[in-house]
Amino acid sequence: MFKFIIELFIKYPIENFNSDGKLIYYEDSNGGWVKSEYDNMGHKTFYEDSDGFWSKQEYDENNHTTFYEDSDGFSVKTVYDKSGNYIYYEDSKGVWAKCEYDSNNNKIYYEDSKGVIMDKRKPYKLIYCK
Repeated sequence: MFKFIIELFIKYPIENFNSDGKLIYYEDSNGGWVKSEYDNMGHKTFYEDSDGFWSKQEYDENNHTTFYEDSDGFSVKTVYDKSGNYIYYEDSKGVWAKCEYDSNNNKIYYEDSKGVIMDKRKPYKLIYCK
């Protein structure tokens, strides 16, 4: 009987890039690897590694991260106004904050889960009708 031995010689690290030149796969000689995915705008939308960690992100049309979640159970949701100011933040640990801005994008109101409140809004002038 003949015994055939096939040897594979792989050059490490193994690196694969997408058409935009972003790294989508990397593997080292110890078996460690990472994998990434990107959206059409070039934002990283998914990450995973050989240790079992993963994360995913979502973005709005103005390139702001609006959602983040990972395999450790941590998540963040952020909402922005049309000017790009964040108006609400909330994470999976119960931390939250909300803001309001005036027409010049100056922060006029801030409140958070620690009880901090900053209020620079003008008081309303009440008009009584008879």
